Amino acid sequence: MKHITTLVNTDESELIQLLLKRQAELNSLLEVTQAINKNSAASVLCEMLEVILNVHLKIGKMRLLIKEEEHFYCVTRFGGTIESSKILQQTCLALQDMKNITSLSSNANPLLNKYAYFVPVFHKKDSLAFVLIGDFDTKPELINNDINFIQTLINIIVVALENKKLFKERVNREILQRDLDLATEVQNMLVPQQLPKTGSVEVGAIYLPNQNIGGDYFDFIKLSSYEFMYCIADVSGKGVSAALIMANLQASLRAWAFVEEDVGKIIGRLNEIVVSNTNGERFITLFLGRYNEKTRELQYVNAGHNPPILIANNKVKFLKQGTTIIGAFDELPFIQTGKEILPAGSLIFNYTDGLVESADEDVYITDDELIEHLQKVKSLPVDALNKKILNNIQVANKAKMNSDDVTILSIRIL
Repeated sequence: MKHITTLVNTDESELIQLLLKRQAELNSLLEVTQAINKNSAASVLCEMLEVILNVHLKIGKMRLLIKEEEHFYCVTRFGGTIESSKILQQTCLALQDMKNITSLSSNANPLLNKYAYFVPVFHKKDSLAFVLIGDFDTKPELINNDINFIQTLINIIVVALENKKLFKERVNREILQRDLDLATEVQNMLVPQQLPKTGSVEVGAIYLPNQNIGGDYFDFIKLSSYEFMYCIADVSGKGVSAALIMANLQASLRAWAFVEEDVGKIIGRLNEIVVSNTNGERFITLFLGRYNEKTRELQYVNAGHNPPILIANNKVKFLKQGTTIIGAFDELPFIQTGKEILPAGSLIFNYTDGLVESADEDVYITDDELIEHLQKVKSLPVDALNKKILNNIQVANKAKMNSDDVTILSIRIL
């Protein structure tokens, strides 16, 4: 009778311990869930995981690895000899296809057999993470329950960490988009909105950035009642960095345009500024012209840019005089100023390479082809001319011509 009473008391004691264990597990899950709902930091969730595994479940060592793209990263660990990241990475790659909880005590890998269990976390068919646990002090009859609890706990924390990462990425994308929108607005303000269509000159432009913001630049600066300066340029690269360089170039050009008459000296100054700002890591192709309506003289410098096409008295000429690209050398090796007398009816067709090259579509327009297109539309008003020549190139080559920024600036001397 006494023996039976002892068995009953033992069973009751084990049952009470089991219930207390279950209660502790539920409390742990509740605490973790509350921490997640409070948007606690990832480090806090990892610390809670370590406490639950080490203190409550009596696990001596643990490694939690989370997959990011094609690599696994150990986000938290405790106990045992710390393995090198390289060895741990190699081990992870061998385990990533295992989808079930697996005993590692007899594993052939000398690193893995130091651990008791491998516990994977999957979302649908994708491996998100896994945990290695060792020095696991638990009763044999409770092992399955404990492992399943660990898997549930890890799954909750890993999903929370993944959601945090996705949320942070979304916030960063929204911030970046706001910055891009602002940069687009600023750049649109820098591009001339009104160009002269009457008097002694007719000017028209098309500006099509490949992205929301681009590295192409053009400007038209009225210097006096009878003189103007204009520029078309292409900054290497794309996006925000190119746009910032372009904005700085515009500010520098407008500052020097009113204090220096020599276009060659202005180009030299611009080169110094670009080199100073970019440390020679970016370059700009640029064409700068200055026209005097009284003398009908155009002075210009072509700094490595696509040569504008001048059509005057039914003759075609490329405006090539100048120098090399700016921004690549501390001091330009040479600067030659070109000069042209422009009779009434002269047309200067300026453009960036996006008009004649579309690498994504394997389209490259030759000079002869461009002249042929231009001759067909040269008598049109400049705005219509610009649209027509772009459309004709697109149609003739069955291409969108949108691999790069496209800028066209046409000037007709009246």
